[in-house]
Amino acid sequence: MIEPINMVGIKLDLDDDIKRYVSKKIGRLDRYLPRHARITAHAEVRLRDAKMNHGNRYECEVVLHLPGESITARDSTLNMFAAIDIVEQKLKNQLKRYKDIRIDRREKAAGLLGRMKQSLGRRPEPADEPIEI
Repeated sequence: MIEPINMVGIKLDLDDDIKRYVSKKIGRLDRYLPRHARITAHAEVRLRDAKMNHGNRYECEVVLHLPGESITARDSTLNMFAAIDIVEQKLKNQLKRYKDIRIDRREKAAGLLGRMKQSLGRRPEPADEPIEI
C-alpha cells in the first residue's frame, strides 16, 4: 500500500466512501513500483467539484512522489468515482513505464559490469614458446 495518501477536497466534502475508494484504488498502485520506491512513495490526491455551465464535473488529480521524480495524472468527468478510476489507469500506465526505464538502466549497468568482470577475470594465455626436446 502506498502510504501516506493526503486527500484534499476543493469545494467538495470528502465522505468516508470516497476516502475508502481513493485509498483502495491509489494504495494498490504499489504493485507497479520497483521495490526501492515502495518504501518512500507517497501520494497527494486533490478532488474538486468544478461547476460548469452545462452541469457538475468532478476533477481528480493525483501526484505520486517517487525517488527521483513525481508522476501526475488528472481527469474530470461527470462522476467522481469514474474520474478516480481513469486517473488510476493513467497512473498505472505511467508507473509501468517508470519501472521499465529503471529496470533497463539496471540491466545495462549490470551487463557492462559483468563484461568488465569477465575481461578482468581472464587469465593470460601462456606465451607460445618453442618446446625443446
